[in-house]
Parts: sequence; structure tokens; C-alpha cells
Amino acid sequence: MDYGNMLGDSLGYAKDGLVGHWKRWILLIISTIIFPLMMGYTMEIWRGKTPAPEPTQWGKLFIDGLKLLVAAIIYAIPVILIILVFGGYAFFAAIQEAAMSGDPEFFTNNMEVLMPLVAAFMVGLLIALIVAIILSLFSTIGFVRMARTERFGEAFNFGAILETIRKIGWGSYILALIILFIVAGIIWFVINLFNAIPFIGWIITLILLPFMIIFEARYITRVYEASGAAPGSS
Repeated sequence: MDYGNMLGDSLGYAKDGLVGHWKRWILLIISTIIFPLMMGYTMEIWRGKTPAPEPTQWGKLFIDGLKLLVAAIIYAIPVILIILVFGGYAFFAAIQEAAMSGDPEFFTNNMEVLMPLVAAFMVGLLIALIVAIILSLFSTIGFVRMARTERFGEAFNFGAILETIRKIGWGSYILALIILFIVAGIIWFVINLFNAIPFIGWIITLILLPFMIIFEARYITRVYEASGAAPGSS
């Protein structure tokens, strides 16, 4: 897998899709505000369309975006449950300790009681993070499959997802995602610097958002196609 080529292609894809296509750029800026539209447009990119497609068929984009949103929420349920279980335990245990003591400043005077509860919650967050990372390995491929097959259930077709990852290679796949995480993190950091500019920072950020979303979507498409899937196929 040529990671440099994938990054260059994805950056070029995003640049060529926006620079000089100002109407498209404006429409995509609006779509980031009405976010299901942008999620639907992301699915269009995952379908392997080149160059970057025009944002048309707004109804389909919106419905596709809602499907992607629902699929993402379903994938997030285990993570949310873990946080709720550990967070709920820590919270109610803390409330119980304070209520039994009858001291309104109980935790101020008894930090040693609070620390184990905080530690338990932190363990829960760590477990949730690990589960989220594992699920993201499946959801990334699952979402592309859903886009290409036009079938919601393909987002959770774990047999097909595993087969696709095997074709890519687990090591190559994970490394590709790590590279994306690092590069995207650097770019997002720069964008956030613009966001700190008084009054106009948020406008600059909003303008740059479509570029980042298109770049990431194209990169994921290239990763998926490293499995041997032809552009536009499942």
C-alpha cells in the first residue's frame, strides 16, 4: 500500500473538487451546517466517484446521511453503555457516600473516598476508548460497504467486513488509519488556529471543513479499494 500516493491523491482530490468550483464549495459549506447532507455527500465519495461529484439529488443525500448517522449511533452504543455503567456507578456511589455522611462538604474533607470512584470512572473511559478503536476498524469498512451496496445492513456485515480487511491486510489497514489520524490531526490543529482568530475565525473554519471532509472520505475510499475492490463496486 503506497501511503504517500494515497495521501497525495486524497489531498489533490479535495483541492480539485473545490478550488475553481466555488458554487460546489458554497453548497458543501451549507451542507456541513445541515450535516446529514454532508454525510450523504461523503457516501457519494465512498462510492468511488471521481472526480469529486456535484452535490445533487439533495433528498437522496439527506436520506443517505441519516442512514449513516443511525449506523454510527448503533456502533457507538457499546461505548456509550460502558461509559454509562462506569460513570453511573461512580456517580451514585459518590451520592450515596455523601448522603450517608450528612456532611455537605464530605468530599472536600474526604478526598480519599472520592479518588477510588474517580479511578473506577477513568478505567471505564479507558475500556470505552479501546472498544471504540476496535469498533472503528469495523465501522470504517462497514460504512463504505453500506454506501456501495446501498444496503443499510452491510454496515454490520461483519463477515464481509473481515474479509475486506484480510484482503487489505490487518497491518496495512491499521497503519493506514494511523497515518490518516496523524495527518488529519495536524490539519485540524492548523484549522483550529484559524478558529482562534476573533470574529472571523469560525468563518474560516467553516470554509475549510468541506476540504477536510472530502480529503478524509477520499483517503478511506483508497484504503477500501486496496482490498481489490474496483471503484464503485462493493
